[in-house]
Amino acid sequence: MSRRSLPLEIGVDVGGTFTDVILSDSDGLHVEKVPTSSDPSDAILQGISRLGPRAIRAALFSHATTVATNALLTRSGLAKTAFVTNSGFRDILEIGRQRRPELYSLRARRPVPLVRRRDRFTVRGRVSAGGAVIEPLDREGASDVAATIAREGFESVAVCFLNSYANPVHEVEMRKALLRQGFRGNVSLSCEIDREYREYERSSTTAVNAVLVPLMSGYLSRLERSLRRKGAYAPLYIMNSDGGMSTSRFAATHPVAAVESGPAAGVLASRQLAKTLSLDKVLTFDMGGTTAKAGAVVGGEPEVVEEFEAAGRTHSGRSIRGSGYAVRGSFIDLAEVSAGGGTVAWIDEGGALAAGPRSAGSNPGPACYGTGGTEPTVTDANVVLGRLNPEHLLGGRMPISSSLARESLARLGERLGTDSEGAAEGVVRLVNNSMAKAMSIVSVERGRDPREFVMISFGGSGPVHTCDIAEELGVREVIVPIHAGMFSAYGLLVADLTRTFVSPVMGAADSLSRRFRELEALASEEMSKEGLGGFTLMRFVEARYQGQSHELLMPYRGEAALKRAFDRRHKEIYGYSTDDRLQVVNAKVKAVIRRGDVPSIDSASGGRGYSAGRRKAWFAGKTAAAPVLNRDGLRTGDGGTGPCIIEEYDSTLVVNPGWKWRVEPFGTRMRK
Repeated sequence: MSRRSLPLEIGVDVGGTFTDVILSDSDGLHVEKVPTSSDPSDAILQGISRLGPRAIRAALFSHATTVATNALLTRSGLAKTAFVTNSGFRDILEIGRQRRPELYSLRARRPVPLVRRRDRFTVRGRVSAGGAVIEPLDREGASDVAATIAREGFESVAVCFLNSYANPVHEVEMRKALLRQGFRGNVSLSCEIDREYREYERSSTTAVNAVLVPLMSGYLSRLERSLRRKGAYAPLYIMNSDGGMSTSRFAATHPVAAVESGPAAGVLASRQLAKTLSLDKVLTFDMGGTTAKAGAVVGGEPEVVEEFEAAGRTHSGRSIRGSGYAVRGSFIDLAEVSAGGGTVAWIDEGGALAAGPRSAGSNPGPACYGTGGTEPTVTDANVVLGRLNPEHLLGGRMPISSSLARESLARLGERLGTDSEGAAEGVVRLVNNSMAKAMSIVSVERGRDPREFVMISFGGSGPVHTCDIAEELGVREVIVPIHAGMFSAYGLLVADLTRTFVSPVMGAADSLSRRFRELEALASEEMSKEGLGGFTLMRFVEARYQGQSHELLMPYRGEAALKRAFDRRHKEIYGYSTDDRLQVVNAKVKAVIRRGDVPSIDSASGGRGYSAGRRKAWFAGKTAAAPVLNRDGLRTGDGGTGPCIIEEYDSTLVVNPGWKWRVEPFGTRMRK
């Protein structure tokens, strides 16, 4: 397909500091970056308006949002929610699993339950693990509970009965009882949100979904209305945590699928670039305004996990088990640390320098923005060290104050017994160390040698620190895509639209053909209801050896080959395989609508030129005068050696001494 026949599409990635808008049309890619507002839709509309009248005519609008994540982290905007389950299981959300976030602490704190105990209700009735009705649902009790919920003004209800993954009859009856009693809010049934075994995980996932539905549906409705008022009638799609897209209708009723929407887009963009460049082993380094995220793309696919703890705490990029709300589903595997451009530096109780987890965000922002922020941030440190332009960012559109940055670092340095430069150097070294640990989690701790990988570095702050991180890990090749600060938004233009349908098996593989046919019929029906066609159906199984407690997800290519394929996969991951009998836990069908031809990142345009020169900057522990180059003035084939600084509209690349760089159509490639 020629470039001129590519559709007009928009991708929007809302971050903690900036909102990135990217437009694809017959001329290529066009970008805009605006500060994120308290209402994300305001920044989105501002970015679209700056792209001009053509943006209104877009045929597709793709969006990655942190609305769900932020609501869980801050516990703000969550719906008043009731939880309904079997008699005797009222406290399942609090009991959970025996996972202690602080194993030896006598004062360990578990997350506050999303649903208060007084708002949890029970009804008699029981279904067996095989799906047989042991005790009918107490209809009178269900009616009484429904009446109470309707009377007390709940906005949302989570219903999770035991073994409903095998037989959802009681959950369906409970929803009918709620409707009969006049309840008009959202009802999340576990059989529709998470139809898999393990009662706590299913209950927690359903509860998380229920508290988020009014917030997410309201946000998406407001955004769609705002777009309509501007004359934009393109369908709205939302990035899921697994890197696939869903319709706004699905996202509004299943917001739990988009809890990690934002971070997934950058990995999808990296996968596309790795495919273009025939790279088999890639580490992704994404540093934005609030956090830094590390991931991996191996064999053309991002690493995926099947469980996540939403709003949980992390330590050096590792998720602390038991500190968040269990959510089951597919999530792109990322290690995340509080190390972004807006991360605030401070002095701890012991008098040592610390950074994060608090961020200055876009309001008030780093001190150098001159918008009211006074605390020193990573961005301020890079300005003081000459690594960022001391006068303006965003190609001159955003003036900054190096004097305010220096004042904030001077105050910090006074407490440390050093000057502003010394404090700034300490901040940069600290966050570099933190980010290198996160990168080691997805490489060294997964049994991968980072020296065998190519690093793709992006985000507004990523290229500033990429050489430092690569040197720490021993990575010898780094790729910084053109418009690296907008790269996650580009990922929204290359993601496929997907939906996954599950059927619990919990047995041998002999009945899989029938189950897959039933799932494929369901998938076709549900996709058609949403007006979606042209999809491909892919078969997967989750299986384990008999007696194991956790399973592996793998493609299904027939019963005869299943055991051999599982043995091979198990040995790749755990180093051994056995002759034990195989147990299939779930059959899964994934409906995929391929995006088709997409614009390549090298078609991006929209740079704002400014003069280049020389300035003194800090490189890998030493200060030196180095050339400052304008990325928009460089041509394919241009290159050189560090130290130097290459400035672009949405990011800055700091090239350390000893690194060779070369401009290529897709961005800048560096080798050491």
